[in-house]
Amino acid sequence: MNVFLESHNINNKAGGLGTFNYQLIKAISNLDISNLDITLNAKHPERLQNEFKNTFKYSKYTSLERHFLFRKKTKYDVWHSLNQNTKVEPFFKPKKYILTIHDVNFVEEISTNMNHKVNKKFIEKLNRADVITYISEFAKKQTHQYFNVPNVPEHIIYNGNPSEVKIENNSFVPDFKLNQPFFYSIGDFIPRKNFLSIVKMMSFIEGYRLIISGNNQKEYGYEISKYITENNLQDKVILTGKVSDEAKQYYLENCTAFLFPSIREGFGLPPIEAMKFDKPVFLSNLTSLPEIGGDAAFYWDNFDPNYMKTFLFSKLNDFESNKHFYLEKIRTRANFFSWEKAAKEYIKLYI
Repeated sequence: MNVFLESHNINNKAGGLGTFNYQLIKAISNLDISNLDITLNAKHPERLQNEFKNTFKYSKYTSLERHFLFRKKTKYDVWHSLNQNTKVEPFFKPKKYILTIHDVNFVEEISTNMNHKVNKKFIEKLNRADVITYISEFAKKQTHQYFNVPNVPEHIIYNGNPSEVKIENNSFVPDFKLNQPFFYSIGDFIPRKNFLSIVKMMSFIEGYRLIISGNNQKEYGYEISKYITENNLQDKVILTGKVSDEAKQYYLENCTAFLFPSIREGFGLPPIEAMKFDKPVFLSNLTSLPEIGGDAAFYWDNFDPNYMKTFLFSKLNDFESNKHFYLEKIRTRANFFSWEKAAKEYIKLYI
């Protein structure tokens, strides 16, 4: 059975979609897939081939393939679009087209007009789908809220934990002095991540630093950098830029708590990574985050900086006073999410 994974977003492992693509493919590679002939699509297929060898076949992604005449002419039994924004579509109709939806935030952030080109392209994907999977119940609810979803099988398949395996003998050392306890956050620097709220909170906190990782060389990153400078928070807030897995795990291992005040998430991978390191996790109470964090996380219900600070230290005190109770919840929740489990569920849909 020929299976094509439209996985070209794997090129950006610093982002959520790239992480999803890579971690899912890695988990699939560890399963018995001898009855499947799986092709990966990537801008740099040689990098995947170096890692996965002959486990998969490989196809080189080019931007020309976004246009109908240049689509891949191979006939596939299964075509799996690994996210709702994939740009490459099959030339020939496969026997089964599977669409995985992470979120439809573009409706709220770009346009609610269903004639907008972004929405029209997504509707085409929906109508092409024989099976639809969602990475959370929230993603399913959000999709049904805005779109007429075709009457096809739908499945919730939760993501795994990108930090399921801890890096042994991690030798990472930051290039700045860390002489105070610190809070940590990581993600793309886009407004929905709401990093500015925790930066503002740091104005009310003494004796701690805040470290945020991610590509801050973009408009929202410049806005945050400007706020830090104008409010003399340079000694309290550090923006590291993109970080390696070693650096990320170092900060997760050594932080006092993980903060993730995002206002829109289809899933939210970083909080469950922090839980793998036994850290108390603070989230907004919006979109999918309560579903993912469950009763193992603490939730802000607004973004007033003084309230956020008071809530943070109140719950940190609870955590320290009842550590065994909270650690049991955190570890159970972190271990609930497994890439192996997710990969097996996707494979069932291919067959």
